[in-house]
Amino acid sequence: MASTDTVELDEDDRASFLGVGGTGVLSFGTGVGQAPYSLPVSYGYDEASGAFYFRLGIAADGEKAGYVEDRRPVSLVVHRETDAGWHSVVARGQLKEVTESAIGSDTMQGLSRVEIPLVDIFDRPTEEITFRFYRLEPTSVSGRREVPR
Repeated sequence: MASTDTVELDEDDRASFLGVGGTGVLSFGTGVGQAPYSLPVSYGYDEASGAFYFRLGIAADGEKAGYVEDRRPVSLVVHRETDAGWHSVVARGQLKEVTESAIGSDTMQGLSRVEIPLVDIFDRPTEEITFRFYRLEPTSVSGRREVPR
């Protein structure tokens, strides 16, 4: 196994890595001494605003609804192996629902610049799932990449 170091990604490198959308893991805070509630997600990334957008499937009787509605702190982790080694970005903040009545021009412009991959994997028929859009305006974002020694 080759020895490697890591370096921080600057803002341009993070934007290039994130693209306009992809997949990652969204984790909700659960409290001291408890594991976070984590789920794979598709995201859209708007470089102009630095915001992430999600299309989440929420079942009325599902566990996810409670975490989303409680407005718990979240972290999004995007990790990928590239030809140049692994890259990762971590964004932290709080989700805000994007509703029709609350859509401002900034949000509409942001949504028009992203591509959220449609990956639907559910344990029930999709007609039993309510899909909602959410926005994450991170309070912190960091990224790292692998570099050979």
